Amino acid sequence: MNTWIAIAVTAFGAYAVKLLGLSVPSGWLERPLVKRLAALVPVALLAALTAQQTFSGAGRSLVLDARAAGLVAAGVALLLRAPFLVVVGVAVVVTAGVRWLM
Repeated sequence: MNTWIAIAVTAFGAYAVKLLGLSVPSGWLERPLVKRLAALVPVALLAALTAQQTFSGAGRSLVLDARAAGLVAAGVALLLRAPFLVVVGVAVVVTAGVRWLM
């Protein structure tokens, strides 16, 4: 029964957050600061997710594996101004290559 309570609370919470977002006055969304923050939040969240997934730790230690090499390769491709699909491809190939060598 506890599982269903957790599901119901989570569903209600998700609905409430969406409803809250829809009820924000449109005048607030037109402010320059809000527009700049709205443009930067997805980038920050994606960077945080990438870092968390790449450098996953076991306990209190930091684990560096093939994913870190792929991230570095993607960073180099970005510095060379490669298109997005090329950056992703480089990261995939380098990560797979390092895993194959290990």
